[in-house]
Amino acid sequence: MRHSRQRATRSTILAGSVLLALSLSACTNASQAAPEPAGSGASAGANTGAEAVALNETARDLLPEEIRAAGTLRVASDPTYAPFEYYDTDNTTMIGYDVDFSDAVGAALGLEVEHVPATFDTILPGLASGKYDMAMSTFSITPEREKIVDFVDYLNGGSGVAVVPGNPQQISMDPLSMCGKKIAGQKGSIQSMEYLPAFSKECTAAGKEPIVIQNFPGQTDANLALTSGRVDAVVADSVSLAYQAKEAGGQFELAAGEDYEPIPTGIALAKNAGLQEAVTEATRGILDSDYYEEMRAKWGLPESVLITSEVLDEK
Repeated sequence: MRHSRQRATRSTILAGSVLLALSLSACTNASQAAPEPAGSGASAGANTGAEAVALNETARDLLPEEIRAAGTLRVASDPTYAPFEYYDTDNTTMIGYDVDFSDAVGAALGLEVEHVPATFDTILPGLASGKYDMAMSTFSITPEREKIVDFVDYLNGGSGVAVVPGNPQQISMDPLSMCGKKIAGQKGSIQSMEYLPAFSKECTAAGKEPIVIQNFPGQTDANLALTSGRVDAVVADSVSLAYQAKEAGGQFELAAGEDYEPIPTGIALAKNAGLQEAVTEATRGILDSDYYEEMRAKWGLPESVLITSEVLDEK
């Protein structure tokens, strides 16, 4: 397991644009083997278990009075990123690991949770403007984002690349394997805004063709582009890619290889909103509980993504 606050060594500073900094996307942990899906349908994804999380009086006492009085925590997520956040078979109910975790945070704080769907690149700007109280959409914690929003760690993760079965073009997370290829990412993601442009520069520096980067509004859109032959590969969170590949019946697969630069994944909170201390204490209790492991097992995440509450003490 990784418990350090490792930062990506290839990070590109997106100076001069708060909106770009806000829109940098998710990145959770990779697994060489695809995780076992929790299954489909309401029985597999129903938000059960959070009711077992006890009220955390210490955390609740730290809540801003206006949030305590409202009794509701508005949580934004992009529901295209299974197994973290996506729609159940009714196409209305949001389910997934992040949904369960945010429900647990709400239970610990004695608050009802209102799950608000949003496109990924609009979530952090919406959070900063007060449209939401909290955001959980597998956000990588980067120095650029930390200038704009506050984070509470809850997982550790990296990126991977999805390819068609058999990987005939031998594409991997080695940048030089992507040169001249059409590589997709989710709009606003750390993969599309930071990693792929950096990889493309490595290609041209080596005298090779640049990567043809294609961005899509949702992860499902990027995956469809791969399965329909419009792109050669997709770079995203590797746990999500592996899960979605199994759910898609093997129409694509996660290329073999190690996770690319695992970094902390965090719950996002607006700066100066007064929620960070309360959410940190609520999260501490969840990380120390059996429910943390139960959620991991339910959604098929590898054990390597888990952290301990000691990480929260390092902030």
